[in-house]
Amino acid sequence: MEEDLFKQQMRAFDRWKTELIQVIQDYHHWLETQGKGTADINVRLFDVIDSLKSDHLTIAFVAEFSRGKTELINAIFFADYKRRLLPSEAGRTTMCPTELFYDHAEDHAYIRLLPIETRLQEKSISELKKDTEQWKTISLDINSPDQMVDAMKAVINTKNVPLQQAIDLGLFHDDSPRRRKTDQPPPKEIEIPQWRHALISFPHPLLQQGLAILDTPGLNALGTEPELTYNMLPNAHAVLFVLAADTGTTRSDLDVWEYYIKEHRASGDKGLVAALNKIDTLWDEMKSSDEVSASIENQRQDVANSLGIEPGNVFPVSAQKALLAKTKDNPELLDKSRLMALERYLANEIIPAKQSIIRDNIVNEIGGLIKNERNAIAAQHKQVKSQLNDLKSTSGKNTTLIQHLMRKAREKQAAYNNNMEYFQSSRRSLNQQAKLLFNELSLKKFDNVAAIARKQMTDSWTTGGLKNGMKTLFDGIRETMCISTRHANETHQKIISIYQKFEKETELESLDPKPFSTERYDAEINKLYEQAEDFRSSPVTTMTEQKFVVKKFFISLVSHARDIFFQANQEAENWFKDIIIPLAKHVTEHKQLLEQHMETLYKINESKDNIASKTAELESQCNKLADQHTSLDNMHNKLQNPIEVEVEADSLKVVNA
Repeated sequence: MEEDLFKQQMRAFDRWKTELIQVIQDYHHWLETQGKGTADINVRLFDVIDSLKSDHLTIAFVAEFSRGKTELINAIFFADYKRRLLPSEAGRTTMCPTELFYDHAEDHAYIRLLPIETRLQEKSISELKKDTEQWKTISLDINSPDQMVDAMKAVINTKNVPLQQAIDLGLFHDDSPRRRKTDQPPPKEIEIPQWRHALISFPHPLLQQGLAILDTPGLNALGTEPELTYNMLPNAHAVLFVLAADTGTTRSDLDVWEYYIKEHRASGDKGLVAALNKIDTLWDEMKSSDEVSASIENQRQDVANSLGIEPGNVFPVSAQKALLAKTKDNPELLDKSRLMALERYLANEIIPAKQSIIRDNIVNEIGGLIKNERNAIAAQHKQVKSQLNDLKSTSGKNTTLIQHLMRKAREKQAAYNNNMEYFQSSRRSLNQQAKLLFNELSLKKFDNVAAIARKQMTDSWTTGGLKNGMKTLFDGIRETMCISTRHANETHQKIISIYQKFEKETELESLDPKPFSTERYDAEINKLYEQAEDFRSSPVTTMTEQKFVVKKFFISLVSHARDIFFQANQEAENWFKDIIIPLAKHVTEHKQLLEQHMETLYKINESKDNIASKTAELESQCNKLADQHTSLDNMHNKLQNPIEVEVEADSLKVVNA
């Protein structure tokens, strides 16, 4: 059978990232060759390369129990194993959120399982991922499909625990008190998942190329692990919501959709689709193919209406028949399963969207560094060219002209010294202004404010006081981000004034230093503020024991806000380096060229025999600078206009516009 379109597109996407990495490595090599590398820049470039290598395109699969979600994952991604890689038999379903990816930092395949008891700790899953000692690790033998299949069954494990332990873990809530003697008492034991979270890393080609899959169990898991709702699902590049044709859209399906997916989707409806699975239950040999198609289409329309999305974003499929078709190399059955339409959507919509994210972040960042270096080279070339023209004009001329050129050079040196005083003074003022920005976004300040708020909430005797503490904390977080925006704008205005002065007086190419925008972070904080308001006003919050409310609030919402501040702080520091370091380098190189010019004129004044050799020297320097400018120009163009990659199916092109 023809290779899956999604796999072709992922391979093309991986090649595109490899090309970006090569350009960044070429730039690093250029810096080292020219003696322009610095520790800060080297760290930045290595970090960007590492992030590209470890970058993931995350597709989250969400469904209630028994909708065929895991079977759909097997059919789309892992059918080449000719068996069910992930456990998806009837009655055996994923019990804990599971991430599948390839860990480039490790040299072996593994499953890591986080014990359910870690829910008693004051740590988020993100924090616990850094503490491998708390996870149970099972090695995977990639040469033994049987061993891998058996090992992966661990994600469906459950165990019975006493009722109080289930309550302490936040996995049991009895919201219906007994009113009659005939009411059943609460059970003495509760069946709970054995594991809180699972990480599976193995070298499947798709995973090696950057695909990551988030497999989430049903409504209960989403309700008990708020980090899924507030962080993992909103940040996935696509969320695939799976329903079943044999059950239709149930109340619990709608609860999952409304409260845990759509409401918290960071990018709105973008990348949000539904799969209507098990359409083979509608295949009826007593009906014509047109009647069966009409029945499937009616279900599709009903699902679209229930979820409030376009019918084109609902994909009827039969995951079980698609997996069987791929396993048995049956193209007719695969076509009947309709899986290829869903794969085409993932290939044509999700992967290009991910490319745009990389371009907006990494490509623009490195492109800015190259552009600054290129502009500095252009300014040097202009100065050397001017010196060369001055030197050529002295050939065969009298001493008076040389004296005149020396006087002009001294005037430029004097102007430079005045500019240096201005630059040093401005830089000190600029550093103080930037420090105000960094302080507002610092984690130390955030943690201090959060610790005070947590103590006030914990000490509060009333639910009202607890909720007021939540509101006060997020009001403060929003205010801090607003102050950061003001400091960022003031810093940018100072930088513009410095650049404009040096553009006039040092022949620096006209630059428009980019501002540091807090718009994205501000939007994320505002979204988080709305989620915190929903959390505060929820009836469940009112009825839940205070210590659990505070714990859930900080693990899910406050930890997310902390991550936002960390990212903003990192970007602000990189931004400041990007706009001040190139100018400082230009000032230093401008000084060196002035000193070189004065030395040349002194030597010519002593002996006109030096003119020819100095002319040749400057011409060589001009040529080298022109070559450097061309090299940087080529790198910049490669970043901005990566090569189009064609794949075979449907004349598809990956166009990086």
